[in-house]
Amino acid sequence: MKFILATKNKHKREELSRILIALGLQPVTEEELGLEIPEVDETGTTFCQNAYLKAKSACDTTGFAAIADDSGLCVEALDGAPGLYSARYGGEGSTDAQKVQKLLEALKDETDRRAKFVSAVCCLLPNGKALYCEGECHGTIAHAPKGEGGFGYDPVFDVEGGKSFAELSPEQKDAVSHRGIALRKFQQLLPDFLKENQYAHQ
Repeated sequence: MKFILATKNKHKREELSRILIALGLQPVTEEELGLEIPEVDETGTTFCQNAYLKAKSACDTTGFAAIADDSGLCVEALDGAPGLYSARYGGEGSTDAQKVQKLLEALKDETDRRAKFVSAVCCLLPNGKALYCEGECHGTIAHAPKGEGGFGYDPVFDVEGGKSFAELSPEQKDAVSHRGIALRKFQQLLPDFLKENQYAHQ
């Protein structure tokens, strides 16, 4: 079954595609359909609400069932920040390295380094029905970046065993990541969701 991926983030698109293909689903991009999905103002107050806004834009533009993810890093000592604003934490146009540096500066005197990555996935059908799944991955914030892989805050997010997301292979990351957890839940719930909505596979 084909789903339009409702993201313009190259790294996130690669990760979503990799996980969905491994789950036996068919993600397609706006480029493959020859369409351009409008940018969305992420005005939601939850990850689920923002995922819905992205999915709706993609579904309305293409007529395909859409999958969107909204995700962020929630740090205990920062009262859950950067949270919903993870992508914009370093300021408009900031690089991943600048966001990481700002985070490390904010935590320089903190001994509590606990954090979690949260992913909310929304699948929206053309009939307006939506399926939501969430995943969390708990870890700690390292004192300095480590590893060459991943993107975003991956170099400073340590999971069990002390390795950062950026030190894991893509397959290792997918097995434990917030996005991998959310999409595996999605795969389990999808057949009944489609059946309930009498949605024909495309």
